[in-house]
Amino acid sequence: MALHDIKLHLTGLSCGSCVGRAERALQGVPGVQDVAVNLANETAAVRFDDPAELSDITGALLQAGYPAQEEQIVLHIANMSCASCVGRVERALADAPGVKEVAVNLASEKAKVTYIVGMTTPDGVAAAATDAGYPAQVPDRNATVSDRKDAEALELKRDLTIAAVLTAPVFAIEMGGHFVPGVHALIHQTIGMQASWVLQFVLVTLVLAWPGRGFFAKGLPALFKAAPDMNALVAMGTGAAWVFSTVATFLPGILPQGTRAVYFEAAAVIVTLILLGRYLEARAKGRTGQAIRKLVGLQPQTATVVKDGIATMTPIVQITTGDIIRVHPGERIALDGVVAEGRSYVDESMISGEPVPVEKAPGAAVIGGTVNGAGSLSFEVTKTGDATMLAQIIRMVEDAQGAKLPIQDLVNKITLWFVPAVILVAALTVIMWLVLGPDPALSYALVAGVAVLIVACPCAMGLATPTSIMVGTGRAAEMGVLFRKGDALQALQNVRVVAFDKTGTLTAGRPELTALHVTDDFEADSVLQMVASVEALSEHPIAAAIVRAAENRGLGLQDPRDFTTETGFGVSAMLDGRHIRIGADRFMRDCGIDTKVLTQQADKIATEGQTPIYAAIDGQLACLIGVSDPIKPEAPQAVNALRKMGLRVAMMTGDNAGTANAIAAQLGIDLVVAEVLPDGKVAALDTLQATGDKVVFIGDGINDAPALATADVGIAIGTGTDIAIESADVVLMSGDITGVVNAFDISRRTMRNIRQNLFWAFAYNTALIPVAAGVLYVFGGPLLSPMIAAGAMALSSVFVLSNALRLRWVTPATKGEMA
Repeated sequence: MALHDIKLHLTGLSCGSCVGRAERALQGVPGVQDVAVNLANETAAVRFDDPAELSDITGALLQAGYPAQEEQIVLHIANMSCASCVGRVERALADAPGVKEVAVNLASEKAKVTYIVGMTTPDGVAAAATDAGYPAQVPDRNATVSDRKDAEALELKRDLTIAAVLTAPVFAIEMGGHFVPGVHALIHQTIGMQASWVLQFVLVTLVLAWPGRGFFAKGLPALFKAAPDMNALVAMGTGAAWVFSTVATFLPGILPQGTRAVYFEAAAVIVTLILLGRYLEARAKGRTGQAIRKLVGLQPQTATVVKDGIATMTPIVQITTGDIIRVHPGERIALDGVVAEGRSYVDESMISGEPVPVEKAPGAAVIGGTVNGAGSLSFEVTKTGDATMLAQIIRMVEDAQGAKLPIQDLVNKITLWFVPAVILVAALTVIMWLVLGPDPALSYALVAGVAVLIVACPCAMGLATPTSIMVGTGRAAEMGVLFRKGDALQALQNVRVVAFDKTGTLTAGRPELTALHVTDDFEADSVLQMVASVEALSEHPIAAAIVRAAENRGLGLQDPRDFTTETGFGVSAMLDGRHIRIGADRFMRDCGIDTKVLTQQADKIATEGQTPIYAAIDGQLACLIGVSDPIKPEAPQAVNALRKMGLRVAMMTGDNAGTANAIAAQLGIDLVVAEVLPDGKVAALDTLQATGDKVVFIGDGINDAPALATADVGIAIGTGTDIAIESADVVLMSGDITGVVNAFDISRRTMRNIRQNLFWAFAYNTALIPVAAGVLYVFGGPLLSPMIAAGAMALSSVFVLSNALRLRWVTPATKGEMA
């Protein structure tokens, strides 16, 4: 039973209560395991297995009133020659993930495809046809991937403009007298009060039916389903003001004596102000996703493909693995690959955050999206589409931005009941004013009830957490820190211990042979040649150091047989009929080999921070090798910065205790766990966690994967292995461990930003609902106008978004990362 993970873009989400209802609808689908709905980027991340299907999930969302967004594209299809080709293209496209409808036209050589946004992309759809042998191209690609929030902002701007133009005369007629003496008298003397009210009725009806129609189209169905949202509050408030005013205009006889008044201007101004707030909100939301757009914009849309000596400019979607791409000076590298010809320096700062260009020669790996320097390169494509590093980075950032932190669960539970509670408070407010209020009680009751409905919209509550996450993780990505799991943002703030792996993390991971002591029965070059021949089959950095030392001495390597490795202990092999064993002192002890003859030299090596490695030939100790792995230049800065944050720093290594203690002393590390295998690191982490401390582990190797998965937060060095990265919660794209400090800093800043947003949102609603209900009026103060309530509500959401956007300008906590 396979688990599936999908991310859908939803429509209709307007407040925190919508998030809760969408989540409940999805959780009600049999087979759905986990759901996270994000208001800021309007997405739903769903994990499901059998019996759930995509159609069940999208159907549940549609039924709940939050349908998954769909888009339609038209592809140009090549190589179609008959009806059977059409059938094959249709089947290939229909089988692509997220595709709902396909219509292929042979005559025009086009395919019209409807797909679910978030499950695939235009390029992904095109790739399905291309892989089937019918190259597809997306016309006007920039239009098909234009930012949805920008389009929404333009639509809101249009509605806002219409609403403002229609509202301005109403506001001038009804409220002008408060600002300019004589306006009301002039209206009475010219068109008269009744004509004025009829004109206001016409203009305000247009406002509600045209730019304000969305509030009613979405809010009333939600209200009838007993699941009211923000749109329902606005629809009820403005609708009540409009109905009362319409009755006062055309059927005044049915109103109690002395209550005839109109509130058309309130309905119109409320809609206009809320549209203004939503327009500003949409623009701000668009900026929260700026990091993703920057990453997407890094990949070129075409590249120069060389086939049979002929260079052709080819769309990216038509390039496959094995193709040779030529990169000219100053061009962006289009896809991941391996250099086949040429030399150059490539700016990889978009991946690593490191500003220094990296030299590339034949055999070197290149990454799509990076910028070539002054040289010319040709490289063979190894990864395309979603398999490229840039695509994986974008996916990691998107996943982190759509994450739901534990703190959000509480917010969602509150907002789920908040809107019904507001409606109840509004109803009680109306009743209290009707029973206890002064004349005209009905007018006062209407004003207070509408003000409560409008001022309490929980938009700010729903936006408080996800917007900060989006901006914070996006900014972190720009600094080379990728949060693979968004909840690591919250987890990092509770961490008390930071545990580092040593080799390749605190040290350079490129050790050099610094000492060679042979026993009396052996000769140095002969032993080194045999040891290096065996170590040549190992991928360990220490093995590489021994091999380099032998090559530097001009010693030719031989081919051993029966090579075996015991992780954390050592290696062994047969060479020219002799049994070679190489490893740490514990490996020698397990093999029954006495190392006492070299104990003094081993102690000296260890105290100097070198790693002692023994070699035995046919069961007899042959030599002691000292290997020194220099500490990374930035390691002291990183450790010192973490300790200043109040964190304890530990180091875990399979290395000799003496060597580990010497390095720890140089760095000022608090706790050392040495001579441990991968399971020993896990046990050490369990021990630390048993004390109640939350622990971070930072590593880069395959043997670090279990520890990365065990720690409360695992941080992988991006220059390490894929297995380590897949096991981690956070990835540092460069080998610079000062990125750990930046990860902690961005975590603390983001969580502080979230707490500020939540305080504002909840304090605002708690304070203004009683004011809107008329508490101040009881003590001789003013009654809150519904128009002011609408402005305050819009301001609250804009404040939360603006506060979250401050995270865009966070600077690296250390100099090791490039902003």
